[in-house]
Amino acid sequence: MMSPSDIASIERATLDAVCPAEVHDFPGWLLPYDPLPVGRARSAVPLAHTPLSVPELHQIEAHYQQRQRPTVFRLPEHLITPKIGEALHAMAYVGTQAVLVQVAEVAGLLRLAPNDAATLSASPSTEWASVYTADGFDPVDGANRVQLLSRSRHGVYVHVSEGGQALAAGVGSISQGWLSIHGMRTVPSAQGRGLASRILAGLAAHAAAQGVHRVFLQVEDDNTVAQGLYRKAGFTTAWRYHYWRQIAA
Repeated sequence: MMSPSDIASIERATLDAVCPAEVHDFPGWLLPYDPLPVGRARSAVPLAHTPLSVPELHQIEAHYQQRQRPTVFRLPEHLITPKIGEALHAMAYVGTQAVLVQVAEVAGLLRLAPNDAATLSASPSTEWASVYTADGFDPVDGANRVQLLSRSRHGVYVHVSEGGQALAAGVGSISQGWLSIHGMRTVPSAQGRGLASRILAGLAAHAAAQGVHRVFLQVEDDNTVAQGLYRKAGFTTAWRYHYWRQIAA
């Protein structure tokens, strides 16, 4: 079980990593917004897993509407009671895109690839960025992710190259007492060769050197291949959430 302070620190660390253009305070919530279409940077998220209320959902919606921003809620599945679900549907929201929040000990990641090197940098490099726009990936989505992940003050950028070509990449962010992992990607032609393990181990070594022992990441519920790797590293699911987005009338 995650403690209330763990939950709050994970949500704050998530926004530290993706660094939205705006983050507003609302009692018990973080209300970010960013023009880039990346969910975590533009969805309202509770800081505690306590019962939700219908009035606060309306107040958060009004906050975004007053600023002419689209309203998206990022809500843990176990908080969606029948009453809250009915209220969200009445407001024309539907739950989409199930995501798992998973946690582990940094030591478990170090064991994945103890002798295989990855290249780390305190700033994004051309080689690191090239992975996200490689053949086989959506170039617009890749460019958006490069832009978003490049601006965190807490980021460390890691990639694995072979033959002069970057084949896998990821980002780590150290804040709120956690290493958080984002943007894990391997070019299609190099998948299944253990390169992602090298990315995770490289980020873990960086965190361990700074005395950070806990790590979290977020992975889509249907990404079973990535989840298999994360299980080997010792990750377990802390909670599952959906993005609640408003559907057109």
